[in-house]
Amino acid sequence: MLYLLIPIAAYLIGSVSSAILVSRLMGLPDPRTEGSHNPGATNVLRLGSKTGAALALAGDVAKGVIPVIAARWLLDDPLVLALAALGAFLGHLFPVFFRFEGGKGVATALGVLAALDWQLGGLLAGTWLVIALVSRYSSLAALTAATATPFYAWWLSGEWLYVVLGVA
Repeated sequence: MLYLLIPIAAYLIGSVSSAILVSRLMGLPDPRTEGSHNPGATNVLRLGSKTGAALALAGDVAKGVIPVIAARWLLDDPLVLALAALGAFLGHLFPVFFRFEGGKGVATALGVLAALDWQLGGLLAGTWLVIALVSRYSSLAALTAATATPFYAWWLSGEWLYVVLGVA
């Protein structure tokens, strides 16, 4: 039963849009209708709130971390961890609470990967931060970190299977 409930719960947690909720609570414009029209932390920053962006980022990362940690605690099975991770990520991309119009999933993916392997999460966060600070483009930082994921996974584990999974 947990094999079914955990991914559903993870999807529902992932469906909570941190950027939209933070924007509402802080009296900011709806990020889906202003700026880049993307409900994510970068757009909240673009709309003028560093605090709001930090809160949205933390919320999106937490949406990835919480389901995976809970799945590990409830039933430490690689399949359940993968289903929880996928559920949280898909919930962010296609949130049931917001007409299936979600964000890009960068912060939630980071949370998922950090919960699965804290070293991988740290390397990816560091890569994103360095590229974002140097280039001033969050999108370039996200693409660079995503591209590095399978290589970092292989470097940390020595398993080529992780390279395949990281590319997927």
